[in-house]
Amino acid sequence: MTLSNLFNAANFFVLPFWALMVLLPNWGITRKIMSSLIPFVLLAVLYVYLFFTSFDAATAQDFSTAQLADIARLFSNEAVAATGWVHYLVMDLFVGRWIYWEGQRTGVWTFHSLVLCLFAGPMGLLSHILTAWVSQRFLTKPSETETAIAQP
Repeated sequence: MTLSNLFNAANFFVLPFWALMVLLPNWGITRKIMSSLIPFVLLAVLYVYLFFTSFDAATAQDFSTAQLADIARLFSNEAVAATGWVHYLVMDLFVGRWIYWEGQRTGVWTFHSLVLCLFAGPMGLLSHILTAWVSQRFLTKPSETETAIAQP
């Protein structure tokens, strides 16, 4: 399979998981599928394969310097860019799964955070953290214990 085919397959592979979390979050099948770590294992295996087939001593040396110009040059290599992209796919899906499960556990609305996470992982994470904070601070009823403590 060519690098381009692996790249395209990885992109299409993650879409059903995102669709389930965003569009059918309370469906039992979504919960069952999202409880599995198999999608992450498969993507991580692809990442490891791409990593070891696209990196050589010179690439490793360039990454070790962590200079912006070197990183930019490295990502102009299709194999390195594909490896980096699969890294994003794995990590964004993992964070999206965490947002999904936190929403299921707490009842916090996650649609917007998951959509943001799909397209820009850290923004989706920040969105969920802020949404959870706002929900907890302003939208939840105080517990009986909190009410009893607040009364003189």
